Amino acid sequence: MFENISKLDLSSLDFNEGVILNVNKPSGLTSFGVVRKIRGWTRCKKVGHAGTLDPGATGVLLVVTGKATKKVDQLMGLEKEYKGTILLGITTDTDDAEGRIIEEKEVSPFSEDKINKVLKGFTGEIEQIPPMYSALKINGQPLYKLARKGKVVERKPRKVIIHSISVDSIDLPCINVTVRCSKGTYIRALARDIGEKLGVGGHLKSLVRTRIGGYKVEDALSLDDIREELAVKK
Repeated sequence: MFENISKLDLSSLDFNEGVILNVNKPSGLTSFGVVRKIRGWTRCKKVGHAGTLDPGATGVLLVVTGKATKKVDQLMGLEKEYKGTILLGITTDTDDAEGRIIEEKEVSPFSEDKINKVLKGFTGEIEQIPPMYSALKINGQPLYKLARKGKVVERKPRKVIIHSISVDSIDLPCINVTVRCSKGTYIRALARDIGEKLGVGGHLKSLVRTRIGGYKVEDALSLDDIREELAVKK
């Protein structure tokens, strides 16, 4: 089984035997869209991924093929790291920049100390209410399908672990942060809740997943890399 492939000749690999591809997902494409492309290029029937990224997000997406699909649960349990930008003062129905604006508030100057104090309150084991626009299922229905019909249903809080959240820079109304967290964490929900705690609301303006366990974005393959190796050479 091949893991953390970065510069190997992909056309020589046996994808049915099992390959873990560290893919740098581009913005504007769903995680399943990436899987669908790689399934077509590899001609492998069993292809999946280990942890969804929203369409607007970029960065590490682990795509598994063949026998490696058995490792999905193990891969999903690895620690994740993200770099994101929180835009304060604007709340959206999706908790990110893709959604409809539902509230706007003026953003007063916040001291760095206050922002750090608020962020500290979100470290450790916390409870999150998943966004309505998410793939989480309630009674067999994905929440996003209900949301598209204008329905809002009660979501039970879920426990997740934020190992650390640190400020990279502040340029109000934006806060740039790095987050290390457990599986199941919604960075969109974290941005929403931080905005609420600061009293002005907020949403996730942009997001890059920089790491899953030892799989880093600087080692990730672009879809163009994969397409050229597989679709053109075969």
